[in-house]
Amino acid sequence: MGSKHQVAVLGLGRFGSAVAAELTRLGHEVLAIDASEKVVQEVSADVTHAIQADVTEAAALEELGLGEFDTAVVATSSSLEVSVLATVQLKRLGVRRIVAKAANRLHGSILEQVGATRIVYPEQETGIRLAHSFAAPGVRDYLDAAPGYGFARVGVPEAWIGRALGEIDPGRSYGVMAIAIHRTGTVTLNPDRSEVLRRTDELIVAGLDEDLERLPDSGPASR
Repeated sequence: MGSKHQVAVLGLGRFGSAVAAELTRLGHEVLAIDASEKVVQEVSADVTHAIQADVTEAAALEELGLGEFDTAVVATSSSLEVSVLATVQLKRLGVRRIVAKAANRLHGSILEQVGATRIVYPEQETGIRLAHSFAAPGVRDYLDAAPGYGFARVGVPEAWIGRALGEIDPGRSYGVMAIAIHRTGTVTLNPDRSEVLRRTDELIVAGLDEDLERLPDSGPASR
């Protein structure tokens, strides 16, 4: 199994609820927070913990122990002020990884400036895809194929650069199948085992969720 995380999800609309529920299903400890008691009650059965609180209040977030979390998702974007304030408070509390939902590019730029480490746009990324792509460090994108099984887009880890695909043998080492290589705009399906991997390559792999989570981190996308 991949390493499990403590993740706080702030804002439990459709997107935030999907992120929180999927992360919980993947085995992570999730603290879901929203200002609405009704919303908190609706999601409480699907997450580890659900709490009613004002996500813009530093004292409330500190009391909930968010300073001990290394990852938080700011999933509210209907109010620029709320999402910015929540991001600022998380940054001040020392949360290392802050994923923030943005309504548009300007909103995203502002969130980056106040401390968000990753911006997501809900029209491009579903809550379930987000849950997989940051719960598993090596996964940049994810497509659910069946319960517990999916396809993932991953970068090339440092230790794999300059080595042949057959030498790495991700099937034997990690239990996943490499089904394509994306290189400088070209996709090669069913790549040959002699294919030598480059730093800028991306692999499309398929496997069980728990095996995808074991893939090593390749760092941030180069493009």
